[in-house]
Amino acid sequence: MAVTPVGNPYVESSDLVANYPGASEALAERIDIVGVNPFANAAARDAAIPSPVQGQMCSLNDDNKGYRYDGSAWVLFSGAGDANFTNAATGTYTDGGINYKYITFTGSGELIVDQAGFADILVIGGGGSGGESRGGGGGAGGYLAVTSAYLSATTHTVTVGAGGAGATGANYHVGFNGLSSNVGPFYGVGGGRGGALSRPRDGGAGGSGGGGGIVSGAGGSGTAGQGNAGGAQSSGSGGGGGGGANAAGANGGAAGGNGGAGESSGITGSSVTRAGGGGGGNHGGTAGTGGTGGGGAGSTSNALSTAGTVNTGGGSGGGGYTSGVGGSTAAGGSGLVIIRVVV
Repeated sequence: MAVTPVGNPYVESSDLVANYPGASEALAERIDIVGVNPFANAAARDAAIPSPVQGQMCSLNDDNKGYRYDGSAWVLFSGAGDANFTNAATGTYTDGGINYKYITFTGSGELIVDQAGFADILVIGGGGSGGESRGGGGGAGGYLAVTSAYLSATTHTVTVGAGGAGATGANYHVGFNGLSSNVGPFYGVGGGRGGALSRPRDGGAGGSGGGGGIVSGAGGSGTAGQGNAGGAQSSGSGGGGGGGANAAGANGGAAGGNGGAGESSGITGSSVTRAGGGGGGNHGGTAGTGGTGGGGAGSTSNALSTAGTVNTGGGSGGGGYTSGVGGSTAAGGSGLVIIRVVV
């Protein structure tokens, strides 16, 4: 009868073991090589396995995670645990007994992930700008919140989209779409531009849609799961409000339509609302207010409308009208990227 090897024993009373002792011993030895053996911590593992082989596996009791030896180092099983980044954290906090760290990108950069796994991600595109002269408000940048997003162990490019440039000059210009933000495959689409008196009067599509300008401009459509449509210009001299992450823009009429409300997130430990739509402009009457979360207010004269708030993805307000070519508009708010991991 074969001698049971040290480590994972095989059952000697088995008929297969009795009939094929050599094969059974080889199987037991192979299990020893790749078997998942619990160790108190990494130091205990390294002392017990001074010369690991590729494919060997183990688990550690101190972090309750599984590891595989890749031929040069012990690495986490893909998706077995939480991701880790080596960038300096923007902040840390504890919620529900769980410790988190997060990093906020207010401009483009790189996220260095040394441990593959899961993270929570918030990506917001740049907000659109409103249209001139009784124009519609700009739509908010697309708002994408992902829980348990998988990040590979590599350097990820992070792009923070700029807000759409303001509409200035002459000829009742429409606004400009914001630019998209992303980290890896996770994108927040740029917000839609506001319409104006000059064609196209319709608001542009985007993360959230821009509001329609006079006369009878339609609101732009939003991106499913990221935002809402802009308001239409239905009557009177008020432009439609830009859409927000949490609500559509209001229709313009005698007054400019209000921008749609933004969405709140507690990814940094406290609730913050972002991605509000811009309010519609008007001709001497009431302009639309910006949506909560960084949306800018519309103008009622040739004065410049209110910009979308920086790093919220808020849309800017539509321009008003007193005379001539009417009021210009400010830029939409730039976007934002936040990544949070458990520590």
